[in-house]
Amino acid sequence: MSPDCNHCNKSMKLSFCPFSAFLFASSAAAYTGYLARKAKKTNEKKFDVVFILGGPGAGKGTQCELLSKNLGWAHLSAGDLLRAERKSGSELAGIINAKISNGELVPSSITVTLIKNAMEKLHNEKKQTKFLIDGFPRGVENCSVWEEQMANISSIKCVLFMECPEDVLTARLLERGKTSGRNDDNIDTILKRFRTFKTESMPIVEMYEKKGLSKTIVADRSVEDVYNEVSGIISNL
Repeated sequence: MSPDCNHCNKSMKLSFCPFSAFLFASSAAAYTGYLARKAKKTNEKKFDVVFILGGPGAGKGTQCELLSKNLGWAHLSAGDLLRAERKSGSELAGIINAKISNGELVPSSITVTLIKNAMEKLHNEKKQTKFLIDGFPRGVENCSVWEEQMANISSIKCVLFMECPEDVLTARLLERGKTSGRNDDNIDTILKRFRTFKTESMPIVEMYEKKGLSKTIVADRSVEDVYNEVSGIISNL
């Protein structure tokens, strides 16, 4: 004898009961929804990132400081992180010091690791999730290593390219060198840095342009004029 199904008012095998089938379908739908929500949560990025690119002296740091103060994005300078590491006496200090002094690029794995550690530290201490990173990436290898180490936890929202003539950049850097104490603010290293930017970083700007992520900012204007433009872009992300 088949068990009696109260919901169907007739005897049949429970496995064929329409009500049982309904319960099964509902459970399956609920489980599918759970998996979808779990997948979406897994795919969510922990950090939003804006790269700020431009030649040395373009005003990247100045604009990032203003954006950080007024809009709440954390500012990380790849150069500052590298210089801080140079002073730490770590095993990496010698490598970083030689590269920066020669106007060359530091190995990507070192730079990305320093940036990632700084982001995680600010996230743990202040729950920070939005980051402006200036002076990075500076080459194709930088991008590749970033994707390997950071793609699963960060999303590149925009790339700002601060465009400025070399004569303006040179004048700014030489003036800054009078008080900055930075040994790379001298004419020989400045020229090396210009060459490095052209050969290594401009292809990156072009790559992000093709992806629709890059926005060019004319940077040989007043700080206020440049800020008005970049703050409008960042505010709409």
